[in-house]
Amino acid sequence: MIDIFIDDKKISARKDQTILQVAKENGIKIPHLCFHPALKPSGSCKLCGVEVASHTGKQVVMLSCILKVKENLEIKTDSESVKIHRIKAVATLLQMAPDSSRIRTLAREFNISATPPPNGCIRCRLCIRVCNEIVKAKALKMVKTEKGNTVVPEPGLCIGCGTCANLCPTNIIKVVDQDSVRTISIKGEIIGQLPLVRCESCTRMYATATFLKHVGESTLTHPDTKEHHRFCPSCIKLMSNRAITERERIKK
Repeated sequence: MIDIFIDDKKISARKDQTILQVAKENGIKIPHLCFHPALKPSGSCKLCGVEVASHTGKQVVMLSCILKVKENLEIKTDSESVKIHRIKAVATLLQMAPDSSRIRTLAREFNISATPPPNGCIRCRLCIRVCNEIVKAKALKMVKTEKGNTVVPEPGLCIGCGTCANLCPTNIIKVVDQDSVRTISIKGEIIGQLPLVRCESCTRMYATATFLKHVGESTLTHPDTKEHHRFCPSCIKLMSNRAITERERIKK
């Protein structure tokens, strides 16, 4: 075992451990974001800086996720230089991810002013195009506002399919299924709230009645359309696999 000192407290550590690992094992708080015990440390977030004496004796800030233990090494986790280092690190992270709730919480902890988060929409129109061209519900449109072009819903036209959320590259369109109702929203603004339907096989809530009706009406004249049943995708796949297995058994 190796003896080190963290904030003047003597602690025993195992050879090849990092300062961050030792601190975590002993309940000493050192902020970090990019560290994971299953991966080799990279020091990307720069949050885990601690003060330590260099080989010249000068006190410097080093990253605790990378710094290995040495006999009688003295570490300070809350010195003025460490605080300045962490404020700079949080400010950089805030610039890179201003809409991250975790980063904004860190900014508040370090008394860094965080401007209102950006909308998150890059105006790619994928949600509008898929809704108009593929789903054909025409539930979304782009309008000009004081804050620039904004995606807004056409009242009453959302069918609750969730395709817009699946295609959104910035994940700002959310789909939440709760209490037999599907709610779709963009940055907190509700696009649609529709009741869900149970699968006739497994009884799981899996799609909105409005969506199923839309699919039925859209495929009504298709020559390959079969009788509609209310089965979820998982049950349909299971039934298809059983049918294939049965056909193979009969062939034998």
